[in-house]
Amino acid sequence: MATTVQDVRLIALSLPDSTEKPAWGMPTFRVGGKIFAALADDDTSIGVKCPKEDRAELIAAEPEKFFLRAGHDDNYAWIRVRLAAVRDEAELRSILTDSWRQAAPKRLVAAHPELTGGTG
Repeated sequence: MATTVQDVRLIALSLPDSTEKPAWGMPTFRVGGKIFAALADDDTSIGVKCPKEDRAELIAAEPEKFFLRAGHDDNYAWIRVRLAAVRDEAELRSILTDSWRQAAPKRLVAAHPELTGGTG
């Protein structure tokens, strides 16, 4: 199954209090006013929140899936995900949910224990 922009949209908007809003000419997905996912302008990848200290490990483990946009992502807790490399809907949901948890207000995260814990 190839992961599509529509898959990203459906899953992102299924997360509590999520909205879609264009920014920089691209669709972004927000919670509590903060972006947790953004589609690339060519629809082949998404940007998601990721702690800076975790990025190198993810990229080293799966360079075909995870990458940084040089000069743009360096100073932000953000990583890019190639949609073609996402295995299935469950993995996409895990990636988007993890990013949502990082952006969402703590009270909202606490109100949705089904979205906390490990990924996968």
